[in-house]
Amino acid sequence: MSIRNKQCQVEVDIVNFSKKGNGIGYFLRQDEQTWPVEVSFAVPGDRVKTTLSRKRSGIYRSRLDEIMAPSPDRIAPKCSHFGVCGGCRWQQMPYSKQLKEKELLIQHQFGHLLTDSVDLYQIVPCDTPWNYRNKMEFSFSTDLEGNKYLGLMMDQGRGKVMDLQECHLTNPWFIETVSAVRDWWEESELEAYHSYKDLGSLRTLTVREGIRTGDRMVNLTVSGNPDFALKKHHLEGFVAFVRDAIEPVDPDKRLSIFLTIQQIKKGYPTQFYEMHLYGADTIREELHIQMLTEGGLEPLLFHISPAAFFQPNTLQAEKLYSLALELAQISKEQVVYDLYCGTGTLGICAAKRAKQVVGVELSPESAHDARHNAKENRIENLTILTGAVRRVLEEIKEKELFPDPDVVMVDPPRAGLDPHAIKHLLELGPPKIVYVSCNPATQVENVKEFLKDGYVLKAVQPVDQFPQTVHIENIVLLAKKS
Repeated sequence: MSIRNKQCQVEVDIVNFSKKGNGIGYFLRQDEQTWPVEVSFAVPGDRVKTTLSRKRSGIYRSRLDEIMAPSPDRIAPKCSHFGVCGGCRWQQMPYSKQLKEKELLIQHQFGHLLTDSVDLYQIVPCDTPWNYRNKMEFSFSTDLEGNKYLGLMMDQGRGKVMDLQECHLTNPWFIETVSAVRDWWEESELEAYHSYKDLGSLRTLTVREGIRTGDRMVNLTVSGNPDFALKKHHLEGFVAFVRDAIEPVDPDKRLSIFLTIQQIKKGYPTQFYEMHLYGADTIREELHIQMLTEGGLEPLLFHISPAAFFQPNTLQAEKLYSLALELAQISKEQVVYDLYCGTGTLGICAAKRAKQVVGVELSPESAHDARHNAKENRIENLTILTGAVRRVLEEIKEKELFPDPDVVMVDPPRAGLDPHAIKHLLELGPPKIVYVSCNPATQVENVKEFLKDGYVLKAVQPVDQFPQTVHIENIVLLAKKS
């Protein structure tokens, strides 16, 4: 079978999952060599017919054409967009099976690091595996025929957007908002933004809510190209369509509407300019955190700006932070550093237990929210510093601004800790490091660097923040060798 110059169809048995959550099978080529093939939306135990397309890193990518024999673990997906949408990859598996696969993923990634001296805890499931997300970002797109699409990226669509009609990861009002904005767009002459040509206006629509408060926020992001700037009547129409869709249903819920202008100029950092169009300037969210010293759950209130980061699964974030604090075992005499602190969630929780907490956040918007949230929760022993972690840590050390930490908590972006941040952390040498990560692959590489330089791995705690997807949150406890 020659596949050098054309696509071809083969039948394969799916035996396991790739890192991306796709099925992996093997087929025999004409040259008698066995090659792996990655099949989107396939499940181990499936026998499928698939069309091979391209080969990368020794693996053929392919699309699922037909299920010849389904796996015993396969179930009917809940969403009509499943198989086209690039969001949920595991709707076709029972939730219990998803959890087992995620545990195997953690075990595989940490591998030989999981010695007998390491506590590997069971994954913490999500009590609500549907309608759990408090934030979604939708994209605008126009095809060559001028058809307009507002929704999520298609799987293997190379930037193509599917017109979303339903999504079971969010509250239904998210989709009602998408529908209202789509109607507004249809009545306007505005065009979707084309990144390669820097043409058009509309980039993304971000919808978020406070799960425990009911607050709602809608943020339209547009191009900074002045030739495609929105006029006053565009903005008035946008606000009117959104309000008409949301407010009559829940008139007592707070609604905030924003416009964000994304300015891109070659050779310069991307700039964002925020315009408040309607309602409150933040949404509020509560986290109910387990406080060991008091023995119960304590509600903490957080204000969230449009550009600020907040964990996308509120109820599961409560478990995540409670477990991180339990691993940290912070006492009233200790100093804690909270790096990549965002809106101050973990640092504020830690401040309830610690003598002093120092938070570091790159985003000025998130840092502002963190300071406000500390004040809102009557926290006086938390200081928020704005800047890159590596620069701020260096400044703290040079100027002796704060005592050395007893515990450092880090919750970096998916890319993980950069080498400079690791270097400065090793120089600080805190007795304990609690590392929260949304990307265990980069987390484990960072952990290896700490293990080379005086630390031991004590505990690994996976938490399922993202049911129906391959993604997982993971907590690691590192301790300095005595």
